[in-house]
Amino acid sequence: MNWLSSKIELREISHVFQSHDRRPVNALEDISLQVSAGRFVSLIGPSGSGKTTLFNIIAGLQQPTAGQVLIDERDVTGKIGLVSYMMQKDLLLPWRTVLDNVVLGMELQGISISKARQLALPYLYQYGLGGFENHYPAELSGGMRQRAALLRTLLCHTELILLDEPFGALDAQTRAQMQEWLLQLWSDFGKTVLFVTHDVDEAVYLSDEVFVLTARPGTIKARLEISLDRPRSRQIVTDPSFIRLKETCLALLADEDIAGSILKLSRDVARKGKAQR
Repeated sequence: MNWLSSKIELREISHVFQSHDRRPVNALEDISLQVSAGRFVSLIGPSGSGKTTLFNIIAGLQQPTAGQVLIDERDVTGKIGLVSYMMQKDLLLPWRTVLDNVVLGMELQGISISKARQLALPYLYQYGLGGFENHYPAELSGGMRQRAALLRTLLCHTELILLDEPFGALDAQTRAQMQEWLLQLWSDFGKTVLFVTHDVDEAVYLSDEVFVLTARPGTIKARLEISLDRPRSRQIVTDPSFIRLKETCLALLADEDIAGSILKLSRDVARKGKAQR
């Protein structure tokens, strides 16, 4: 891939933070990746590999210890408001209706609420929220809440979307429905998506590329090109090519689980030895 064609580039991102006992913890180490405009890219890795920290750095919410974030070839390290970021919890405001939650991002970007409502309402009807615009979040199912949160994220005037395990709390059937719904939105809106998940099937099903992170300190272990035809139907999960990609991801993650267990054991032994001195 040509660096100049990239929507986002991460160059040698590293991050060190202090633990509760003030010891330095190396969370991320020398992460470099590049994503072309309009691609759907997933990040998978063991728990604690720094995926959410990396998203916080991309969004400008945390400053990396070292490295650069570039969007459209501009250094935007530490700058906020340039990407749309949805976390696992939908974070809908309980006192606002569905419509007014969906338009919140547009309001924050300076669009009047009346204009934002006018722009957003047709999308609610197009993407399965029609008739719910005057309902409140407490009246919605988990899947409907996630639809509202995703639509809010996509309607912001940013071309790069960060989705951090948005379907992690959903049951299997709702999750599958939301995956197909998300692919339709991504196809219609043409945005660049970075997606964090622990679900290998989900990563392979949704993505053009999958990056596998190592156990802490997180770094890029492998990049897999997902050369499966689009649009994708649910039946693709039984295709031999899909199964091979899934097995490759699982093997890479299994290695990291073993490495992480060994690292944890060595740390525990070191702490016990220090305590006994």
